[in-house]
Amino acid sequence: MDFLKFFNKDSGPSKNVAKERLKLVLVHDRTNCSPHFLDMVKGDIIRIISDYVEIDESGLDVKLTKTKSDIDDTMIPALVANIPIKKMKDKSGGY
Repeated sequence: MDFLKFFNKDSGPSKNVAKERLKLVLVHDRTNCSPHFLDMVKGDIIRIISDYVEIDESGLDVKLTKTKSDIDDTMIPALVANIPIKKMKDKSGGY
């Protein structure tokens, strides 16, 4: 019996990763958001924020996910951006 349990990893980390990926695919599908559109948004965010701070573009993570609405607790799409900041720029546009 224990031998068969070894091959049955239904609660392992790969299942959770696959589940999260499927959720993201469904969110993208329901919002009609293509990967190209998300890349355009990411580029715009980088361009605008770079006027104010120096960011680590390699660590930038922008994704579409779901969150609860403040009004009625229904699930709604949300754009989430994790933007690592290297340093702030001064008001004159320099460092």
